[in-house]
Amino acid sequence: MLKRKIPTSGELLPAIGLGTWQTFDVGNAAAERVPLKEVLKTLLDKGGSIVDSSPMYGSSEKVVGDLSTELNINTKLFIATKVWTTGKDEGIAQMNNSFNLLQRKQVDLMQIHNLVDWQLHLKTLRDWKEQGRIRYLGITHYTESAYSKIEDILKNNPVDFLQINYSLLSRTAEERLFPLAQEKGVAIIINQPFEEGALFQRVKGKSLPAWASDFDCTSWGQFFLKFILSHTAVTCVIPGTSKPHHMADNAGAGFGKLPDENQRQQMIRFIDS
Repeated sequence: MLKRKIPTSGELLPAIGLGTWQTFDVGNAAAERVPLKEVLKTLLDKGGSIVDSSPMYGSSEKVVGDLSTELNINTKLFIATKVWTTGKDEGIAQMNNSFNLLQRKQVDLMQIHNLVDWQLHLKTLRDWKEQGRIRYLGITHYTESAYSKIEDILKNNPVDFLQINYSLLSRTAEERLFPLAQEKGVAIIINQPFEEGALFQRVKGKSLPAWASDFDCTSWGQFFLKFILSHTAVTCVIPGTSKPHHMADNAGAGFGKLPDENQRQQMIRFIDS
């Protein structure tokens, strides 16, 4: 699988990961958990490693911790989660709980979810990074209304990662945030790559264009993900799924050729039409 460098360390991160919002928020029933166990196994088998969660995502952290431990792959995953509360002590308590749920003594990436109380939490994250409790720190959001604040934070505060929305339908981040992130040496994780299914609805009943094979694309999911990965500022994209065959297909976007600039423009024209 294609790997991209984390600018602050040079560590290579596989370009396709897994988001867990909604998809991993399940109970203890085997019928719900068995497919998710296969999703995690497929991610790793295909060369991926990053799994992104949050306390906001219901039982997702616990499910990731339980299933990855059962599979004996917990330490092989690059686990990212978030702090999503106000107050220093509340943030520390929430993050400690995440460590327990994820069954980790160290979390690879801790992010400030949607910039909630970011100034306070950033101080804690810097301390925890120095102590080795986390390896990287970052900030996240999912909407253009936050871009001005994100620009301000990136200009004035060293962070390792930015997680943000970007897709064939939502391209503003590449104009406003990507150049700044590259300048500041910030890795970029992309969320909402399928626009919560809106991209699949747009192409429903349509055949994949023949020219998609020019960049080794065999499905609509890969079409959408390869567009994202073809921007060099992007480190990793984290589509969510609860289906192992979708995980395998998504992972396929991390193999083979990526669209060049002319092909990117062709993809934009196609989807806009």
